[in-house]
Amino acid sequence: MNNTPVAKVAEPIDGGKATLPELRRAGIEALVKALGPVGMARFLQQFDPGRGDYTAERDRIPGSPTVDELMDEIEHRRKNPPGK
Repeated sequence: MNNTPVAKVAEPIDGGKATLPELRRAGIEALVKALGPVGMARFLQQFDPGRGDYTAERDRIPGSPTVDELMDEIEHRRKNPPGK
């Protein structure tokens, strides 16, 4: 008789109906299964929520520059760096 523990296989969850804690737990379990505990921790360390409030900061951008206007400004700054 083999006494080797059998790994519990988690049932798939409905990601659209699961609560956030349920979804988080299932995600952590999937990462641990695929990467091991250390790999899971290293993977999660890659993500940084950032700083600041983009919604408030975006309102401080004057006007609504087009992509072409932004590209022109970038080219201008590359050719004429501040302090030179």
